[in-house]
Amino acid sequence: MSQTTRATQFLKQQGLSFTLHAYDYDPHADSIGLAAAQALGVPPARVLKTLMVLADGKPACAVIPSDREVSMKKLAAALDCKTAAMMKPEEAERITGYHVGGISPFGQKKRPPVVLEITALAQERVYLNGGQRGLQVQMAPRDIVRALQAATAAIVS
Repeated sequence: MSQTTRATQFLKQQGLSFTLHAYDYDPHADSIGLAAAQALGVPPARVLKTLMVLADGKPACAVIPSDREVSMKKLAAALDCKTAAMMKPEEAERITGYHVGGISPFGQKKRPPVVLEITALAQERVYLNGGQRGLQVQMAPRDIVRALQAATAAIVS
């Protein structure tokens, strides 16, 4: 497995501190984030999932704990939009340049607005997808906000 992805290159360019963690990716898992948490031996609240959405028809990204579900109503409000809906997997892959199961909020083809679930800030370090299936980056949540100029809000149901 390559340790260099567009996501890790982006983080290095930003001068951010992170560590890489590889795990055996299970393409048949019901929840990729929960499977990653189990494989890494960490609580699911510390493994964040990247969800690509359409907010008023435009791409956006929600980053939430793997054991939670996004509230589209709360996400739309955080993005100052009327509606938000999950993006189709094929569209998410085309827009981000990543494969589903390996979508990272870092190093996407075009940088969409990002909203980080505010409860993630309570964690000292969290895990996010590192840009390919089976690769996670561990870093401080405040660095995620800085690197992505992300908004923080309560966006889970």
